[in-house]
Amino acid sequence: MNTTSTTFLIRPVRPDEYEALGELTVAAYHTISYDMPQQHAYDIQLRDVARRAQTSCVVVATTAAGELLGGVTYVSGPDDPYSEELRDGEAGIRMLAVDPAYHGRGVGRALTEWCLARARADGRRRMVLHTGEWMPAAVRLYERMGFVRVPELDFVPVPGVDLIAYSFDLADPTVTPA
Repeated sequence: MNTTSTTFLIRPVRPDEYEALGELTVAAYHTISYDMPQQHAYDIQLRDVARRAQTSCVVVATTAAGELLGGVTYVSGPDDPYSEELRDGEAGIRMLAVDPAYHGRGVGRALTEWCLARARADGRRRMVLHTGEWMPAAVRLYERMGFVRVPELDFVPVPGVDLIAYSFDLADPTVTPA
């Protein structure tokens, strides 16, 4: 099946999908060729979709038949507990994951576009996210969409995990993802 952004839906995650999205997220992150320090602790956080959904907006991409393809946490601003030091007027993207069987089919792009549209609707001026150089597919996706590196927002949450920051200017309504 050739899944593209026109053949799947993006909607809020349902409670009966929390466990499946958590497992999908862990599976997606485990496809990355990187020996992450404290991976077990991070896996617990990745699996805890219920907690994220209580305070943040978690959405999923599904087929028309309901098959789960991926998910993302939209962080509405600096008051969201999943904010990585966002400032006023900024929104964020966290824990974007696509089922490894659907990599390269537009699911991650569609989830990112949904977050950008939501941030614009919320009146945010900038979208900020963090990724790692060990995630080359994510870096390529964000750069192709028009995100730009913001090295001054890079940080190290735990030793050995160097996160790099990207942002997308939402203030200009003529700027759309490439």
